[in-house]
Amino acid sequence: MRLSRFGRLGMALAVSVAMGLGMTSCGGRTIGYMWVLGTQASGEANQTAGTIVGFKIDNFTGNLTSSVNSPYSSSGTNPVSIAIRPGGRYVYVVNQGVPADVSDTKNCAGSVAGSISVYAVGGDGTLTFQSNATSQGCNPVWATVDSTGNFLYVLDSRSPAYGTTVTNADGSTSLDLNGDVTVFSIAADTGRLSLVTNTAVKNPTTGTQLTYFEVGPRPVMMRNSTGCLFTVDQGDGTIFPYQVNSSNGQLTLTTNSRVQVSGNPNLTSISISNSNLYLTDAANNLILPYTVGGSCSLNTLTGGSVANLGLTANPVYSFADSTGTFLYVLNQSGTNSNNANSTISAFKIDSSTQKLSPVVGDTLNPYSVGSGPTCMVEDPTNQYLYTSNNAAGTVTGKLINKQTGQLSDLSRGSSFPAATHATCLGVSGNVQ
Repeated sequence: MRLSRFGRLGMALAVSVAMGLGMTSCGGRTIGYMWVLGTQASGEANQTAGTIVGFKIDNFTGNLTSSVNSPYSSSGTNPVSIAIRPGGRYVYVVNQGVPADVSDTKNCAGSVAGSISVYAVGGDGTLTFQSNATSQGCNPVWATVDSTGNFLYVLDSRSPAYGTTVTNADGSTSLDLNGDVTVFSIAADTGRLSLVTNTAVKNPTTGTQLTYFEVGPRPVMMRNSTGCLFTVDQGDGTIFPYQVNSSNGQLTLTTNSRVQVSGNPNLTSISISNSNLYLTDAANNLILPYTVGGSCSLNTLTGGSVANLGLTANPVYSFADSTGTFLYVLNQSGTNSNNANSTISAFKIDSSTQKLSPVVGDTLNPYSVGSGPTCMVEDPTNQYLYTSNNAAGTVTGKLINKQTGQLSDLSRGSSFPAATHATCLGVSGNVQ
């Protein structure tokens, strides 16, 4: 059949509009961008080169396709954490470096320095390196941007005072083995970072303001919400709370300087949803729910700790969905010797009591993912869930049933090749 001139023009216009919207017959428009951190072996002993694999997320299917020029260099060694400024214009990648031996108590001796790499994001999700910044302590492990987008908080394994002798309140002395938070202000026009000093505490030797905010020993993760910043400290099984000043980025110690978690836990992650806070305890395979009170206090939720689902083990990450209705817990292993899969445990959060109960309605919960998962995110439209899998070097995608909380495989395949030894991942909506 021959088309008239106007018919041909109409068809051409329809194709042009579809292309402009990023639509094809195989999928839909791009609804956001994903960046997956990972490593590959370098020429030097015990060191790895950092990479960032970029993806575009398809609206209709959740399918991932590579961004232009991906992969990108992380511009540092061992990237482990990613933070994204609201609006998606700037991305911050934490390169941990190589930590010193745990028996070494001399500041940063034996470490390969870490760094924070700053990237500008193009309209198609491409990353352009801007600069590197250095945190004040050793071997940074996590970063988060405050809700205003004006400050970046970086968690360091060891504070600058690490290994020094301190005098305790009772007159005894001990070694300072704490970590710290380094605070940076973010330039709105370039995304670049400037150090924010601690106006409340001075260095007793020099009399100058400290350049960091000390937390507990061996911190591994932190979250900020509703004017509070909480760090998870594995060294002593505590949560260290700070109040956040949104106008200048300052952190202020609360009246509850540390929250001790009982039961000899191995605290591996922290997540916050509304006024609820959730910890994962890998030693006891538990989820520990708290409510956040005034002055960043934590109160154990009625009913206390919640057992993870049967046959799961080593929970390492959790997050609540955008509605605060479901909690998902990422498990690196299981107890079934015949099928020790990595999985996601799905729980429903009761809207009245906030208690957790397993999501029901199918026999698949917990849901299988790629081996050795480390991080988990929800896409910008809250349709899909993704995990980064360290041992598999992949990303696993799942479709979220927003009514039941159940997870299912994506329609066009749920496993996507990513970085070798993938660590964490981050997601942003289309750049604003």
